[in-house]
Amino acid sequence: MDDIGIRINKYFSEAGVCSRREADRMVEQGRITIDGRIAKMGDRIFPGNQVCLDNKTVKKQNDSVLIAFNKPVGVVCTTAKQEKNNVVDFIGYPSRIYPVGRLDKDSQGLLLLTNQGDLVNKIMRAGNYHEKEYEVTVNQPITEEFLRGMRSGVPLKELDVVTRPCRIHKLSQQKFVIILTQGYNRQIRRMCEYFGYRVVTLKRTRIMNIRLDGIKEGAYRPVTDEELQQLKQLLADSSSETVKSKKRGK
Repeated sequence: MDDIGIRINKYFSEAGVCSRREADRMVEQGRITIDGRIAKMGDRIFPGNQVCLDNKTVKKQNDSVLIAFNKPVGVVCTTAKQEKNNVVDFIGYPSRIYPVGRLDKDSQGLLLLTNQGDLVNKIMRAGNYHEKEYEVTVNQPITEEFLRGMRSGVPLKELDVVTRPCRIHKLSQQKFVIILTQGYNRQIRRMCEYFGYRVVTLKRTRIMNIRLDGIKEGAYRPVTDEELQQLKQLLADSSSETVKSKKRGK
């Protein structure tokens, strides 16, 4: 922090407590105080300020954490304690971390967790076009028509958007690999449903340069120095700003 301070939502993000958006919600709920007074949206934190969440002191973490986790089906990508299957309690990491994006409760595979808010923003912003790779099994034989349709962009009626063109190839009669640069809610399942297919299993195997290989289900490992260096290179020109979704018919 410098003499102009740091915005309160960024402070909480960098402390590994939650995302900036979640911090804004907690400010609105009156759960955060600065030197005993209830914080307001846009407040800044300066050296020496005592920051509390629900009357418990919050301090920024000095050590950066980034781990790769093989999420089992049933684990929920949330930090909310009221969710008994939340990912943070499942892992039991000794310091505060939170997931980079989401992976459906019914899905499995690679999930990154960190205490670095800016890293989360750069990886997850759709406008940065960062790749995420999945292996998917469906309930019926895969046709060339299905592959062409998935590859070309699919209208998702419930979300009023059209997905970006993507890469996809068939692995076996009912299994394919797909690489996306977006992350709409249940996107792959919705895309398949559009063509009359139902997803049976869905596993994320890669986020950018970090792969699931070698991580047992339910286990995690630190991202290696080599992976982190390459990740930072890939993120060097990435923006933290949001982008507007492409609406259907536009």
